Amino acid sequence: MLKMSLLSIVGLLVYVKLLLYCSLAAGAGFATGVTHIPGYDGLLPFQLETGYIGVGEPQEEVQLFYYFIKSESPTRPDKDPVILWLTGGPGCSGLWSVTFDNGPLRFIEAEYNGSIPTLTLNPYAWTKVANIIFLDLPVGTGFSYANSSHPKHSDDTHAGIHGTQFIQKWLEGHPDYISNDLYVGGESYAGIFVPIMTTYISDGIETGATPWINLKGYLLGNPLAFQFNYTPNNYQIPFAHGMGLISNDFYESLQYHCRGDSQDIDSSNLLCLQNLITFYEGYDELYTSHILEPACHDVSVSRKAPVCHKDYKNGNYLKQFNPPRRSLGRRSNLSLSPKAKCRDHWYSLMERWANEQSVRKALHVKKGTVDVWEFCRSNLSYTQNIESVTSYHAHLSKKGYRSLIYSGDHDPCITFISTEAWIKALNYSIVDDWRPWWVDDQVGGYTMTYSNGMTYATVKGAGHTTPESAPYQSFIMFTNWIQNGVL
Repeated sequence: MLKMSLLSIVGLLVYVKLLLYCSLAAGAGFATGVTHIPGYDGLLPFQLETGYIGVGEPQEEVQLFYYFIKSESPTRPDKDPVILWLTGGPGCSGLWSVTFDNGPLRFIEAEYNGSIPTLTLNPYAWTKVANIIFLDLPVGTGFSYANSSHPKHSDDTHAGIHGTQFIQKWLEGHPDYISNDLYVGGESYAGIFVPIMTTYISDGIETGATPWINLKGYLLGNPLAFQFNYTPNNYQIPFAHGMGLISNDFYESLQYHCRGDSQDIDSSNLLCLQNLITFYEGYDELYTSHILEPACHDVSVSRKAPVCHKDYKNGNYLKQFNPPRRSLGRRSNLSLSPKAKCRDHWYSLMERWANEQSVRKALHVKKGTVDVWEFCRSNLSYTQNIESVTSYHAHLSKKGYRSLIYSGDHDPCITFISTEAWIKALNYSIVDDWRPWWVDDQVGGYTMTYSNGMTYATVKGAGHTTPESAPYQSFIMFTNWIQNGVL
């Protein structure tokens, strides 16, 4: 029998561990644990990992940056589902979701004084019940970058491909999570990314792609389902009417003169054009993400989600017809209280924080890869090449995948009415008809369940990003759905 010294055994174990580490590194790219970050006092009370994974052909020239937060569940964090989360935009960073939406941190809303902005904990983080990977997708978003010029351009199709390659390689590098339930999720423009990516993952499972992925479904908040040449604009007018933003007489005038269609407009129909210009001159003054919150008149475009920015939506394209219009008056300078700060104002704290060199060092961002970090990349090279994703929803439902589609009912950008319209067009039979769902014996919103595994829910009082504007309700909704399957 061969006898080995204790030193030899230790040496062998170290060698095996090095082999395993190298194997994981090959699958996972570059990944590092983060225990401290500037602006947060003390040790982070959750497990954070940041890193890059190379995707794309031929030599993984696209490097996607991610933030992985392990579930904070006190009972079975290793068995909790894995959520791959996309922020939307296109071009908005996963860091925003980590620090403003459903992630574990929050920036303290205080005027910038030259020091590093400070952070606190989010008591309603979805990471309390799930392992979440917040991904900077597509290339050019957040800290994701490309090694050469050609891969810097992306589109809906390649974003789906790159996201699929990412999760395959991430699981290769994190084999302990391969058997966990996987869901793909996101909000806003992620309504385009997520169904495409989920379909690609599903197709890979059927063709024997490795590693095998335990895909269970997907979830989307206030999702875009059509591109802007098929916008939800037709649903913004009935939304405004229902919310009391326009008078009943004006609503009837719009419906009569525009024949219920505010998208495909006859340029000779001046009464319709005039009404629409009047409507959008008022509607566009609202905060783009929540009708009850202060509008952001003095915030840069980089801190606004492109999907809801004025240049993309509403009535700007109508002005080319130059119809007669009436004045809506000027904004009043009279104020009895200090000037209200809009949400986008506080997003500037995130941009200042992410551009600090000490922060980049703590997050292990590679030097020289991203010059100026932006919440939503203002010069993103991107083509919106998928006009509708409703066929992807239908395909996934037929495969038996679960889905949760939720809408903040105060979102003026992608209204709950437009979301209900495309869901209705899928022609699913209803299993559980319209009813309230509850939070602490109070109505949290309303929900319907369909035969194909789809659950639709509104979140009462929430805006475009529901975990940001209604954090507790959104947490209860997510927890009930992910753990129990019903609201």
